[in-house]
Amino acid sequence: MKLVIQRSGPASVEVNNKITGEISEGLVVLLGIHSEDTEADMDYAIDKLINLRLFKDQGKHFQSSVIEMEKEILVISQFTLYASTKKGRRPDFNLAMKPGPAKEMYEKFITKLREKGVKVETGEFGAMMNVKLEN
Repeated sequence: MKLVIQRSGPASVEVNNKITGEISEGLVVLLGIHSEDTEADMDYAIDKLINLRLFKDQGKHFQSSVIEMEKEILVISQFTLYASTKKGRRPDFNLAMKPGPAKEMYEKFITKLREKGVKVETGEFGAMMNVKLEN
C-alpha cells in the first residue's frame, strides 16, 4: 500500500464537474493498493496516517497528528502509484490490485478511517477526478 500524503488547507475532488468530496483543512491522501496488500497492511497504513505528527501546535512544527488536531482527510484512489516504467515507454500497472478487490479495499480503508473518528471525504473509485488543494 502506498500513500502520498499532502497537508492541505481547503481541498476538493470533482467527478464530471460535480464535487464528490471536500475538506476545509487536513490531509489529501492518494491511495495506491498493491496486488498483494492485506488487511494487516491497511491497518498499519491507517495507524501511521492518523498518528503522523504533521501539524503545527503551540508554535511548534510537526507537533500534532490529524487525530489530535481534529483535521479532515480527503482520500483519492490512485492505482497509478504502482506503475512500473522499467520497460518500454508505456507504464505497466500489473502491480496494482485488480479493480474489483481494490474497490473493496479502498472502501474498507475509508470505513476504518471513519471508525477511528476521522472526518473522511472521498473521490469516486475508478473515475477521472480533478483534485484541487491549497498547501
